Amino acid sequence: MQKVHITDVILRDAHQSLIATRMRTEDMLPACSMLDNIGYWSLECWGGATFDACLRFLKEDPWERLSKLKTALPKTPLQMLLRGQNLLGYRHYSDDVVRAFVKRAAANGMDVFRIFDALNDVRNLRTAIEATKEAGKHAQGTICYTTSPVHDTASFITLAKELATLGCDSIAIKDMAGLLTPYATSELVKALKDTVDVPVHLHSHATSGLAEMCQLKAIEAGCRHIDTALSSWSGGTSHPPTESLVMALQGTKHDTGLDLQKLQEVNDYFAQVRKKYHRFESEFTGVDTRVHVFQVPGGMISNLANQLQERNALNRISEVYAEIPRVRKDLGYPPLVTPTSQIVGTQAVLNVLTGKRYETITNEVKRYLQGGYGKAPAPIDTGLQKRAIGKEDIIDCRPADLLKPEFEHLRQEIGHLALNDEDVLSYAMFPEIGKQFLELRSTGHLVPEPLEIAATGGNGVQKAPTEFNVALHGESYHVKVTGTSPKNQSLRHFYFMVDGMPEEIVVETLDEIVLDGGTQGAVKSTIGSKRRRPAADGDVVVSMPCNILDVLVKEDQKVSAGQPVLITEAMKMETEITAPISGIVKAVHVVKGESVNPNEVLIEIGAE
Repeated sequence: MQKVHITDVILRDAHQSLIATRMRTEDMLPACSMLDNIGYWSLECWGGATFDACLRFLKEDPWERLSKLKTALPKTPLQMLLRGQNLLGYRHYSDDVVRAFVKRAAANGMDVFRIFDALNDVRNLRTAIEATKEAGKHAQGTICYTTSPVHDTASFITLAKELATLGCDSIAIKDMAGLLTPYATSELVKALKDTVDVPVHLHSHATSGLAEMCQLKAIEAGCRHIDTALSSWSGGTSHPPTESLVMALQGTKHDTGLDLQKLQEVNDYFAQVRKKYHRFESEFTGVDTRVHVFQVPGGMISNLANQLQERNALNRISEVYAEIPRVRKDLGYPPLVTPTSQIVGTQAVLNVLTGKRYETITNEVKRYLQGGYGKAPAPIDTGLQKRAIGKEDIIDCRPADLLKPEFEHLRQEIGHLALNDEDVLSYAMFPEIGKQFLELRSTGHLVPEPLEIAATGGNGVQKAPTEFNVALHGESYHVKVTGTSPKNQSLRHFYFMVDGMPEEIVVETLDEIVLDGGTQGAVKSTIGSKRRRPAADGDVVVSMPCNILDVLVKEDQKVSAGQPVLITEAMKMETEITAPISGIVKAVHVVKGESVNPNEVLIEIGAE
């Protein structure tokens, strides 16, 4: 069979790669009838970072998105990206959770499961593949392509044989960073076709500018399934354009049979949709040949740029790019794909922004160095490993073998907020964000992040509305000012509803701004001001803006130097903050859920 089949990634990886996964379901559904009549082999529309973005930023139920898309696309198979034992979160889950997730995804409309492991550790793929086959769906095993001293065609062929043995219906080459070159593609596809008797798919990002050539060489070598993106969302960190490949193959033995007129009509729609999301566009999503050095995958680049911009450090992105290969080498050359791309990328950011390598080590890096994600492709830096995990045992078995069944425990934890198994699974993927989403849903206060930043009034005065959405360090809140104490007082009480919950703060008036409704006064938290002073030897501080996930100590508690006192989250990664000295906790200035900055003293520890 010579015909080439197309999987379009317009509903998932294209916008993940270009606007940090911000496209809303409301902008997908109007195009579905057009997409459904094109004749794609499949449409990738779920998985990857879409689940996280739906809950965290868009305040959409990702399960509801899937079921709506299935209803709107009855003729076209739907495809998702699944991280093996990681599913769609950032840790390994027990086998019962993996099986439950695949079962519910299939029931809600998923047809093709592209299953990968960030380390290409087959042990982490087995359960998800088995569950997909049990559900009667297409299990696609995945080779995460990368280059390093330990990765070559022979190693990828060994992996392909193992995937075929597990019963995969097809095998995908996942070139998430655009590292393939045309002749390397030809060599790999030919070797795969000679070795395994299942279809081969090619998924390649256009970051390096070589992807179109790689696609053509893959087709000449026998690959009959290619991933593309409609042209208005193609190129750079996204993918080669669908229409261009269709035109290139038209009239040949590989003709896709797709109608260019229909493609152009639906592309016109998505070209207009993209304008709506201009706030999330980045200058770092175009062609960049440096990718062969820093290897950052397409879906991570737009996120990395946004995260650095939130920390007023976008000017340091080149330093982060240079640090990423060094961290990757220290960790044994893992392919950079979720979650390892986030693990390596966040640690590189910390190394750059703190000014000292590994002064702060995320919990995920510690877990990785312990073996909690699987076997690293190459030996890791033993000095770093010892520093990160101390005397804890190294995990050399399949990490999930150490996990007890946890689905029912998760159901009990989330309680009445979960209306079905899907809600339990949302909580399992992202405990803090998932719980917040379910709480907001229960009170009817799901409000997505704004698409536009507030504009300045005609008189040059910035208006501050009495009801608004605010995004702080990746979290979105709906705030309504309900009242204040009288003006012309140095200290005033302000009353708010934050995501439906009443809040009160005491503020100090510093300067005047104009609020809708005539209320005046700029505010400064008197509680927060206690944290803003030069840090002493026993003060606990953070090296970058973050959220407080947990406070582990109380006032008057005795602590030892190096003892964890806080758990923070920045860029989706958790970090334990430890006591700088041994002593007594004199004061705690933070609470769980608060956002904090590097110039603040969070906990005071004094000598005994």
